[in-house]
Amino acid sequence: MKKHTVNICTGTTCFVMGGSELLLLDELLPDDLKDVIEIKGSPCIGICKNADYGKAQADHAPFVQIDGEVVDEASIQKVVDHLRRLNA
Repeated sequence: MKKHTVNICTGTTCFVMGGSELLLLDELLPDDLKDVIEIKGSPCIGICKNADYGKAQADHAPFVQIDGEVVDEASIQKVVDHLRRLNA
């Protein structure tokens, strides 16, 4: 199974909009996903400031990138669901 990279934005906006919860992702992952992901944190991944990102608004924070693909309004469940789709 391919290993996926999850990059959690820990910038101020993402952190206060729910990103602090995402930092618990490694502890709350289902056992079947623990071996297939690598979790990283980034002080800011620049999504809410990036005009190339269609929504480009901080009100869609927190942001996570999974293998470079942006997940907005990220939650632990949303990240887990996305990873399950990738592993299907």
